[in-house]
Amino acid sequence: MNWASFYAVISGVNRHSTGIGRIWLSVIFIFRIMVLVVAAESVWGDEKSGFTCNTQQPGCDSVCYDQFFPISHIRLWALQLILVSTPALLVAMHVAHRRHIEKKILKISGRGSAKDLENIKSQKFKSTGALWWTYIISIVFRIVFEVVFLYIFYLIYPDIKMVRLVKCDSYPCPNTVDCFVSRPTEKTVFTVFMLAVSGVCVLLNIAEVVYLIGQVCMKYFHGAVGEPKAPWLAQKLATYKQNEINQLISEHSFKPRFNTGRKPPGDKSERCSAF
Repeated sequence: MNWASFYAVISGVNRHSTGIGRIWLSVIFIFRIMVLVVAAESVWGDEKSGFTCNTQQPGCDSVCYDQFFPISHIRLWALQLILVSTPALLVAMHVAHRRHIEKKILKISGRGSAKDLENIKSQKFKSTGALWWTYIISIVFRIVFEVVFLYIFYLIYPDIKMVRLVKCDSYPCPNTVDCFVSRPTEKTVFTVFMLAVSGVCVLLNIAEVVYLIGQVCMKYFHGAVGEPKAPWLAQKLATYKQNEINQLISEHSFKPRFNTGRKPPGDKSERCSAF
């Protein structure tokens, strides 16, 4: 697979992402795609040929290899990377749709010059409205795919550590035979590394969701830039303060009517009642 072309496709979403989203894309490319292509594929390159059993029975090696390695680590990680990165295309398609609509509006309004169309092509859209929802949904899909693949990996390979020796008695092996795994230490190291990076990507995606929701909550409660409070909150506070003032005025106004005693000179209530 041409990973460079794949990265070029998903990196187009980078312009419309948050800072955390750009970090996630960098981790995907450097610590997953690059490691998978440069190092991991060479480490697992001899996984089938290097898996040998102490028997000459034809087909025994292949059957035992399929028993202990039903899915190759490399192919499983490649499928995981493709599915995890695919939701980013939702954002790319949404942005392309918005650009298409804006180009049509410019052409209808008679301002569809080459310069205006080029500006729309390079325009950066803010994650608001429908684009915000599309971006959130894409991140949720990322998290789901990451967690599902981690669970599938745990079901297939419950022991992360790669063993050196396995025993197999499947047909057509004549009896219980010993099979040996090539370079188990290297494979264990890369397995732990890839799983750890996958966990980091999950945390980055969760942090980005929290960040985007936090931004919306801040805008909702603080209103536009320069407004200390949201309009509805300011109105409620003003009503509450006005009610307090009315209650204080009513208390001072009705207090002298029920008090038959003489007030000491200079009492504030008398001055208030005189007014």
